[in-house]
Amino acid sequence: MDFLTDYGLFLAKTLTLVIAIGALLVIMAALSTRKQRQKGELTVTDLGKRLKSYGHKLESELLDKKALKARLKELKGQKDDGKPHLFVLDFKGSMDAHEVDALREEVTAVLAVAKGSDELLLRLESPGGVVHGYGLAASQLARVRDAGVPLTVAVDKVAASGGYMMACVADRILAAPFAMLGSIGVIAGIPNLHKVLKKHDIDYEQHTAGKYKRTLSVLGENTEEGREKFIADLNTIHGHFRGHVGHFRPNLDLDKVATGEVWLGIDAKELGLVDDILTSDTYVTNKLHSHRIIAVKYQLRRKLGEKVGLAARALLTRLGI
Repeated sequence: MDFLTDYGLFLAKTLTLVIAIGALLVIMAALSTRKQRQKGELTVTDLGKRLKSYGHKLESELLDKKALKARLKELKGQKDDGKPHLFVLDFKGSMDAHEVDALREEVTAVLAVAKGSDELLLRLESPGGVVHGYGLAASQLARVRDAGVPLTVAVDKVAASGGYMMACVADRILAAPFAMLGSIGVIAGIPNLHKVLKKHDIDYEQHTAGKYKRTLSVLGENTEEGREKFIADLNTIHGHFRGHVGHFRPNLDLDKVATGEVWLGIDAKELGLVDDILTSDTYVTNKLHSHRIIAVKYQLRRKLGEKVGLAARALLTRLGI
């Protein structure tokens, strides 16, 4: 009798466990499907309110009760209703410019509500990268100008090459004194292992349809004709880059600045690459009382492997490894 009772309890526990696992799998599948539908999430933060809260915190410590009470009464009467908006976006670009996917969502969101009296501030940091990626990023900023919304780009650290391709679209470019800007040039390199293969009697065949389908090869023997075509393509891209910069900043001496050189902010202003020497922090705080400052960020959902990798990298950084 005891055996049957124990066996029955065992079956009940097992069945409960199986049902629980099944329910968990169903929930995980549903969440996975939902995440696939929702590639990212838009976050909107009242940046002005957050910055003002820092001052309120200090005032609460520094003022006596009577002065603090008067100050709180004064603040209570202040309203942001009717003020124009300063929308703040951040772009920290990598070599492949994958951040453009988030930028296009952020720009779309801002343009859905922005008026001509509003302004968009992009805090930009990028040493440049692939032409097509940064070209698309610059096109996203051109959407802002085309919509009649004033566009300001602030460079606190670096906006070079593709980064400057983006920055020059702005109505106004701000730079920190020692920020690095420029690099209006094009670079490409490719290793060639043909001599190594030849030394070890290894043949390599490459077949193309189209005279210039492949100009330079990693494994094959490069020809002078292919090399010349490769350089000609680089010059073509550089010509379009110059034209892009000249379109948005027509007063620049392109022969002087489109050399691939990089300048510090203080020198870039003398050359006309930037308009003012000012950090993004100063610009934002100067707008605290005249604008309602809103930060907009589109965060792409990361895969589990990416999350683990980022967590591991953060841990190694904290450990100093």
